Amino acid sequence: MRTLEPDKIAPPFARYAHGVSVPAGYRLVFTSGQLGMATDGTIPEDEGAQADLCFGNIDAILAADGATRSDVVRINAFVTDRAYMAGYMAARDRWLSDVTRLPASTLMIVSGFTQPEFKVEIEVVAAIREG
Repeated sequence: MRTLEPDKIAPPFARYAHGVSVPAGYRLVFTSGQLGMATDGTIPEDEGAQADLCFGNIDAILAADGATRSDVVRINAFVTDRAYMAGYMAARDRWLSDVTRLPASTLMIVSGFTQPEFKVEIEVVAAIREG
C-alpha cells in the first residue's frame, strides 16, 4: 500500500493522507460506526474520552480479523459540534502515533446520533494482505 500525496494540491493539515492505494492481494475489513460507550454502558462526557473508546472498539474489531491500526486505509469520523473536533483529532493522533503509513480521513459535523450523550462516531476501512 502507498499513500497518495500529489504535489499539485496543498498537503494535509493534520495527521492523515490525502489518499491510500491498495493493490491486488488485499482483503478489506469495514467496521460499523463505533460510539463512545464503555462495556458497562457508561458514556463519558468528554468527546476525547468518547473518541478513545471508539478507537479501542475499532482495535478489538480489527484484531478479530488479524488486523491492526497499521492496516487502516480510511477513517470516517463524525462529531456533533465543531467544538468537539479538537478532542477527536487529539484522540486520532494518539491512536495513529506509531503508525507510519497514515490512512485517508474525513471528519464531518452532524446533527446528532441515537442518544444525545454521544458526541463522536468513528468507522474505518482496513486492508489486510492475503496469504
